[in-house]
Amino acid sequence: MSCHIEKKADAITVEIIGNLLLSIAEETTMAIIKSAYSTNIKERRDVSSAVVDPYGNMVAQAENLAIHLGSLLTFVQELYKKFPKEQIKPGDMFVGNDPYNGGGNHLPDIVVAAPAFQGSKLLGWIINMAHHSDIGGKVPGSTSGNAVSIFQEGLKLPIIRICQNGVVLDSVLDVIIANTRVPKERYGDIIAQISANHIGIRRLREAYERYNDLLLDCMEALQNYAERRLRTAIKNLKDGVYIFTDYMDSAGPKYPDPLPISVKITIKDDFMNFDFTGTCDQVEAPINVPYNSLLATVFYSLKALVGPDVPSNAGIYRAFKVYAPPGCLVCATHPAPVGVMIDTCQRLPDVIFGALAPVVPERIIAGCNGACTTAVFTGSVPNNPDHFYIYHEAIAGGSGASRHADGLSGVQVHMTNTSNMPVEALEIEFPIIMVKKYGLRKDSGGAGEFRGGLGIHREFEIVGEGVSYTGLGDRHKFAPWGLESGHDGLGGAFYHIETDGNESRLPSKCTGRPVKQGDVIRVLTPGSGGYGEPIKRLPQKVLNDVVDEKISLKSALEDYKVVIHCDEDDVYSIDEAETEKLRKK
Repeated sequence: MSCHIEKKADAITVEIIGNLLLSIAEETTMAIIKSAYSTNIKERRDVSSAVVDPYGNMVAQAENLAIHLGSLLTFVQELYKKFPKEQIKPGDMFVGNDPYNGGGNHLPDIVVAAPAFQGSKLLGWIINMAHHSDIGGKVPGSTSGNAVSIFQEGLKLPIIRICQNGVVLDSVLDVIIANTRVPKERYGDIIAQISANHIGIRRLREAYERYNDLLLDCMEALQNYAERRLRTAIKNLKDGVYIFTDYMDSAGPKYPDPLPISVKITIKDDFMNFDFTGTCDQVEAPINVPYNSLLATVFYSLKALVGPDVPSNAGIYRAFKVYAPPGCLVCATHPAPVGVMIDTCQRLPDVIFGALAPVVPERIIAGCNGACTTAVFTGSVPNNPDHFYIYHEAIAGGSGASRHADGLSGVQVHMTNTSNMPVEALEIEFPIIMVKKYGLRKDSGGAGEFRGGLGIHREFEIVGEGVSYTGLGDRHKFAPWGLESGHDGLGGAFYHIETDGNESRLPSKCTGRPVKQGDVIRVLTPGSGGYGEPIKRLPQKVLNDVVDEKISLKSALEDYKVVIHCDEDDVYSIDEAETEKLRKK
């Protein structure tokens, strides 16, 4: 005879189960990466997974891309509006991508969600989202810089079943495959998402077999814990109202003026209000942000500044409120295009960080590269027109300096966390282009006692014929700002260098530009802002930056007032007497 002792959801058990749920989300993500077809997923890892409780609340998310937080949070809740719980059965899976109805951030983000049952008992959901390199639309790659409606950006999928009784519904999969220029790649990626969910379901069942209903109790306890932790952190902040405004580049000829994003943050006791009134209206350009993505940026910003070790789950959302006027740039309404919403979402943390700089100065960093600088090349291999290529990559930039350290160079920041595409993988899989140059961009980090991180200089030489280039970026006009007398970093730029030597600068949103064999596309990503007065930087650090080719001799002299000589053997040294004299002035 055995005696069953009921376990309680004590703090240690909650912590153990919280990490178990996180490991399930991480294993699901890794399964997609290991089995996907596209380089965007298997190399750049543009994918996230989460565990959701039976009520639709996210309880654990693999920490891949912060921008995926919003969609993973609300997808199951939107699903329940269409499919009541009693209609959901074991073996079901659901798919969707409509950002205005619970789907991804934009149409290339396809969400696949699977309920996990133990017998007839719903334990929760395994949900994942991956960015697909093409889902139809007006241009290859789906994301264009000149779309005026979401209907130009690809196939819209409402939340529908894609699996029933454990079998993939070919009729649904066929619709997706028929609306992409690279059907084999889409098929492989969708099947990878579906298959990975089976792994997550199996792991969640194993967890329930071990913990029984204590597992579900801990799901609720984890959310309560995250709420308490965040409220406690907010309570330690100074009450007040904090305001900041930053700007997006122009959104085409129709919107040439600066596009402001404004926030008013009110802190009172253990709660925060974010009010984006004053932000410009939505535009007929693809930089609009759906509300879910706005929530994700606020979620990320609070974690980064106030509670970096607070668990990522739905409980965090109970400690703050977000308001933005419907129809504004950061709370767009259908059918506004949202294909390049990530650039605006990259600017939102800079706005929030700028507002909260007086509140948490020890954690604030200066303005970052503030964009998701994207290069898209499309075309066919000569003598093989049926083999169509879509190369898509977000190229990193600089991260802002802080009061403690220099900014990081050549990194993704804030809402995106995709990996660098290895040059070897790029050139093998996309023989229409070749990387001619790849390195850090000298002098792009703002000068300061702590220097801003550097952007990237990357040049692509066109090898094939019939190739088109789409460049999507921002912070070309409004540079990443410095803090506490730190200098601004350099903004980004796109250039087209033709075989005859003619060089032309392209706009920050450039779509479908024809490029010939032998042409070069130069991508310069933004740097970031510096922190503190440059003259306070130690001369030895300035010398090291010159030697490492992070700054020029001109910047050392003009920005930092450090005189550096280079002898005939290319050995650099500080002229200490002249430097002291110059700095005293």
